[in-house]
Amino acid sequence: MSTICSSRFLRNALSLDAAACAGTGLLLAGAAGALAEPLGFPAGFLRGAGLVLLPCAALLAWFASRETLPRRAVHLVVAVNLLWIADSVAILLAGWFAPSSLGIAFVLGQALAVAAVTELEIVGLKRSAEGAAAQPA
Repeated sequence: MSTICSSRFLRNALSLDAAACAGTGLLLAGAAGALAEPLGFPAGFLRGAGLVLLPCAALLAWFASRETLPRRAVHLVVAVNLLWIADSVAILLAGWFAPSSLGIAFVLGQALAVAAVTELEIVGLKRSAEGAAAQPA
């Protein structure tokens, strides 16, 4: 299995992802009832999304604490983030819900935030690979 020495940049990007997942997860899971009406999504859907994010946050925090990681783990993080972005857009386009303007803004805003964090993780992965290439064998 191919491993990488995680650059500080990658560990910081993974930490940011973990913090964002934890914060959003706690918000959605803990305040689903209060958010349902203003966002236009069912409370159960919001709560479920929040509960999915919490173990993701824990795993990302663990990844961020590692100086070496399987390269596939970082690729998986990027892939799951890209899937989250695609699903966010699909939720708006599929017509399964009738989100309010605030709900649409929330979904698009968090999708853009996930895209930004994903880009940081890709840069961090590249820096980790470049750092390994610069190390003497």
